[in-house]
Amino acid sequence: PMNPLDNAQVTSQMAQINAVTGIEKLNTTVAGLNGQLVQLQALQGATLVGRDVTVVGNRLSVADGVGVGGFELTSAADQVKVEILNAAGIVTGSLELGAQSAGRHAFEWPAGSVEDGDGHRFRVTATAGSNNVLGAVLMRDRVDAVSSSGTAVSLELRHSGAVDYDTVKAFN
Repeated sequence: PMNPLDNAQVTSQMAQINAVTGIEKLNTTVAGLNGQLVQLQALQGATLVGRDVTVVGNRLSVADGVGVGGFELTSAADQVKVEILNAAGIVTGSLELGAQSAGRHAFEWPAGSVEDGDGHRFRVTATAGSNNVLGAVLMRDRVDAVSSSGTAVSLELRHSGAVDYDTVKAFN
């Protein structure tokens, strides 16, 4: 205490010391809880291995002769068009989806003889009048592995590589 004979100062300074000690203990407890949460997320993420997730990207996922993808609209669109591009970037197909509401949407394209490994991509055009209302394009990808750095969990995806667990838009 700065002035040991002043009871008010002694009491105030002791309270401040106790508050700092309490905050340090609280920080340690929160750090421990965060570590447990990351471990729980990694365990939960392990159940995703071999399953599909939806993430931001424009790679066309093809299975059983059907190509799938998705997109998010920031507001309602008057016109939505999806173009399918081969590995060389040449348009090989398109879908006219017309008017769509705001939010997340999926599409299916009859892929014919196109295989998943052919490297097809897609692009989406979404307009309301002359305004672009496309928020993001979304693709399906397969989870191959889960890793934890101690502070965060990431998923190793077949085509997208490592992505943070919290960037996954949907679990399929």
